[in-house]
Amino acid sequence: MSIIMKIAPIVLSLLFPAVSAFADQGMAVAPSVCLRCHGDRISASAFAASPHGRNACTSCHVELTDVEKHARGELAPGKVQCERCHRLVASRYYDSVHIAKGVSCTDCHTGVHSLTPWKNDKQKVVGICGRCHQKEASVFVRSIHGKSLMAGNQDSPACNDCHGLHGIKPLGNPNSPFHKRFNSLVCMKCHSNEKMMKRNGVFTLAVKTYENSYHGKNFRLGFPERVAGCADCHTSHFVLPASNPHSTVNPNNIVKTCRRCHTRATPLFARYYPHAEPRDRKEYPVLFWTLASMTGLLVVTFAVFWVHTLLWLFRGFIENREKLGLLEDGYCELPVSDANRLYRRFRWKHIFLHMLVIISFLGLALTGLPLKFSDQPWAVTFMGFYGGAANAGVIHRVCAVITFFYFFSAIAMGIHFLFIRRDIPGNWLQRLLGPDSLFPNLRDIRDVAAMARWFLFKGPKPAFERWTYWEKFDFFAVFWGMFAIGGSGLMLWFPVFFGRFLPGWMFNVATIVHSDEALLATGFIFTVHFFNTHGRPEKFPMDFVIFNGRISRKEMYEERGDQWKRYEEAGLTDKFAVARPSGILYDFLVKGFGFMALFTGLLLLALMVYAFIGGR
Repeated sequence: MSIIMKIAPIVLSLLFPAVSAFADQGMAVAPSVCLRCHGDRISASAFAASPHGRNACTSCHVELTDVEKHARGELAPGKVQCERCHRLVASRYYDSVHIAKGVSCTDCHTGVHSLTPWKNDKQKVVGICGRCHQKEASVFVRSIHGKSLMAGNQDSPACNDCHGLHGIKPLGNPNSPFHKRFNSLVCMKCHSNEKMMKRNGVFTLAVKTYENSYHGKNFRLGFPERVAGCADCHTSHFVLPASNPHSTVNPNNIVKTCRRCHTRATPLFARYYPHAEPRDRKEYPVLFWTLASMTGLLVVTFAVFWVHTLLWLFRGFIENREKLGLLEDGYCELPVSDANRLYRRFRWKHIFLHMLVIISFLGLALTGLPLKFSDQPWAVTFMGFYGGAANAGVIHRVCAVITFFYFFSAIAMGIHFLFIRRDIPGNWLQRLLGPDSLFPNLRDIRDVAAMARWFLFKGPKPAFERWTYWEKFDFFAVFWGMFAIGGSGLMLWFPVFFGRFLPGWMFNVATIVHSDEALLATGFIFTVHFFNTHGRPEKFPMDFVIFNGRISRKEMYEERGDQWKRYEEAGLTDKFAVARPSGILYDFLVKGFGFMALFTGLLLLALMVYAFIGGR
């Protein structure tokens, strides 16, 4: 003991002369003095080699300024305040769960006089954390991450990669938003690094495919507590490849995993592809061809009708210019008496159903498009306005029920038109193909050809009957949409029920169909339908016939000349004549509603275009 006390100062000064020099020149007590008593417990060489080696003893034990008082027991060392030097680390530590649980610096950094730099050694981190978190550490080292890390792969995560070193947050309730977000964010941090995944032979599209799923979209919109995250399926610490029989995503265990959320999940239900890449033709041929078909439908539909719209816009503009020129020359193109007299085009039931169409369609678009474009900041804003994805889902489903209502109402009205009405001549087949029917017929082909000639200045504008070919297309598009959007929507609304008799990958198909068909519907309505109804030069800025059910004689003569002639020949014109309404308030309200709906659609169209051109 006496020998150590005598030689300790000499050893200390040889091993780290800088410390002795600094201490002797300015410190209250030189390290050599401390080692006279503590040299038997503190290794001078180990301390000199540690990160603290350039500090004197009183750098930490600042209150020990009088050695004699300390030796007599009158001056005891206080608690070391590591934050005096490690300010950034301390700021994180003071906001961590460790300080709340009474875990101090030295509980992790034991042997402070002989510390060695960790040098990013992740294995060392696991060892330190495992002193307290024994259960988690024992599970982790048996996982694919732990085995790879213990084999020396520094790409594999350790405790600090997920939880951090000092700013460790409390996870709280397992179903809390923070906990659920944490369970995915920490996984995405590495799995979004495609280079890292590729060099380790790991699936490189895990994050991308998750974000494109219903679960991932809700996660990106800020409501992770409503859906499954990475750890919900793969666990937090015991992550194993699907081929391992103990893995939670092993085919023998996947049903049990799904039932954590979907309590009645079946083996068929569990055949859902959580990380499907529809563009991978080899791995997912059904999804590939579904996506290809829907994409083709979108491209062809928009190509045909956008060209139709542009040609009409240009030709209508020229025609309006010609009409203005004729009026300036004093020529009246249409010698129509009582041009402003009104006639009934729609009954109240038609107006009511159309109002339902507008309300439900806009409701579906306002709540569905944020999910479709979940990577957009505006989508997050929309969801926040609804109070969350769950509330948006309720609104979406209410609007879906309204859609089914007017769909079946249209079918009922069609049956009534074909088989019950007495004011329309002919049998059901004659009615079906007659001028008052919305069913396509040969005349529509002639009208399309005549309209094309008019676009190209090769002939006059056709005189239409009660229904134009674009109105018939809009009407039957609802039927196609109900099977495509409605059918797929029901599958996604009640997945457990349909999972009893349909394989889970059908939900992947339903997601593609529902998403792309909804995109087609909204894009078509907000561009083609809005133009055909309100934006064409003859009607701009809006046609209110669907809100009041009335049309002037001049409009009938100009736009539906053949219908007018048929009514005249049959002596029916007076039957459909109506008085000019005096309800100013109703007129004001419906026009306000119409413009609000129009501007809402145009706003959504602008946001869709912004999303497609890469807006962030």
